[in-house]
Amino acid sequence: RAGLPGEDLEFVQFHPTGVYGPGVLITEGARGEGGILKNSEGERFMQRYAPKALDLASRDVVSRAITLEILAGRGCGPKKDHVHLQLHHLDPATLHSKLPGISESAKTFAGVDVTCEPIPCVPTVHYTMGGIPTLWTGEVVSPRNGDENAIVPGLLAAGEAACASVHGANRLGANSLLDILVFGKSCANTVIFNLAKEGRKQPELPKNAGEKSIADLDKIIYNKGDIPTARLRERMKETMSLYAAVFRTEENMQKGLDIIRDCYRDFSHIQVDDKSPVWNSNLIETLELRNLLTNSLLTIKSAILRKESRGAHARDDFQERDDDNWMKHSLAYLDDENADGVLKYRSVHKKPLTNEIPPVPPQKRVY
Repeated sequence: RAGLPGEDLEFVQFHPTGVYGPGVLITEGARGEGGILKNSEGERFMQRYAPKALDLASRDVVSRAITLEILAGRGCGPKKDHVHLQLHHLDPATLHSKLPGISESAKTFAGVDVTCEPIPCVPTVHYTMGGIPTLWTGEVVSPRNGDENAIVPGLLAAGEAACASVHGANRLGANSLLDILVFGKSCANTVIFNLAKEGRKQPELPKNAGEKSIADLDKIIYNKGDIPTARLRERMKETMSLYAAVFRTEENMQKGLDIIRDCYRDFSHIQVDDKSPVWNSNLIETLELRNLLTNSLLTIKSAILRKESRGAHARDDFQERDDDNWMKHSLAYLDDENADGVLKYRSVHKKPLTNEIPPVPPQKRVY
């Protein structure tokens, strides 16, 4: 809303094993200890998709395999819309000592005893590779005047909110802690060695500083709308799950974009029942919804325009990676007035910052 772009928002990673319904994640450690994914026919279906890695294939591969099983009618349950993670062939002592949290989560959120029943699972949104574009210094980027790496002076970002793009289009082995540890320190160094030495001073605040923020809150709290926050949020969630999930096509995503644009416009009719200025969770959820609608809109718009499959962005209508045309970062800008996104692009850094390591050319990831 401030006019800065979000980078690579179309790359959304699904964790293969979220508990069916609540979506609580079942750690990959469960499969690391010997857990097996099975379809409604009792078949260990990962043999078909990753014969060597099996259930330990990367998240996007396992998520797609589960989705394909469900689409093929081999899902479990009355709606055939999930698969089973079997652990009961493992020694109960192993489950107790190495996976106590999983046993508890399965009991609490799925009502199953892992020593004798499988856990119902379905792919669940886990991580967004995109975010606020930054340099390796943590400084936020906003390209302008022909400079793709132009910074926003004094603004820094690190962690999962940022996109330094060390994960590219798919976070694989690298832990997300890398973001906050490496780039958190980078931000600190930028402040200490660059900004502090430049002797920058905070400009004097205008007398009406903060009034715009208060007016923004008041506008939402006292909005004379008729759409409860929960109802609009549910519509947004269902739309993104149906039309911008593990497998994507132009037709599906366009349907989703049309609905999300309607949701974005409908926010002007939002109804906040709680008018209290203290501990107002209704207001907080409404503010969160506004951010989620913005991100949903830019995510699905970016995904429609990227006409290839790359990393976590898998399209049925463009199944191959296209390095000739799409080896570039997407930059999504919000067009608030028209409830739409405007896309621009930025080059990928292909060479390391040091000569000690040779560049690693992109190659196809196969199993």
